[in-house]
Amino acid sequence: MASALRVLGIDPGLTRCGVGVVDVARDRSASLVHVGVVRSATDLPIEQRLATIAAGIRAVLRSHNPDVVAVERVFAQQNRNTVMGTAQASGIALLVAAEYGLPAATHTPSEVKAAITGYGAADKLQVQTMVARVLRLDALPQPADAADALALALCHAWRRGPAAPDAAASLTPAQRAWADAERAAARR
Repeated sequence: MASALRVLGIDPGLTRCGVGVVDVARDRSASLVHVGVVRSATDLPIEQRLATIAAGIRAVLRSHNPDVVAVERVFAQQNRNTVMGTAQASGIALLVAAEYGLPAATHTPSEVKAAITGYGAADKLQVQTMVARVLRLDALPQPADAADALALALCHAWRRGPAAPDAAASLTPAQRAWADAERAAARR
């Protein structure tokens, strides 16, 4: 894929950290490079769990040489332990990106869902289905953490990556609305 943007998407989690690498061309077409999950054992001390996640992300960076890293932005959840682990894994992902000199960005779950499905409150199955369709996969990416990582990578490439002059014509209505809102916010 000539002049493609290679994006590593990371769905941070302390037990399962989804990682997905995609190449996205200027015309917004995309292809799968890598998908997986970095796992850390729940019985390990927190520092070892975070080190395991960092090592897994570093391995993906070394193997696939992305141009940019996109990480899911942590949002408030009712379960404080879950949000803490997610925030810690997110920090590790951003730190490792900086260690490799890569630009990194964060995207909210609703932003990713809107970019992929056109609906910011889409469920996991809808996201998996659209990721499979966009990447022309024979099966839904599993587990959901891996599909979310791919969705993050696609969202970032479509919103921040290079675009062909006529790429705006291929945006979904939700993507057009988001781009319009970003332009309006930038003028303030």
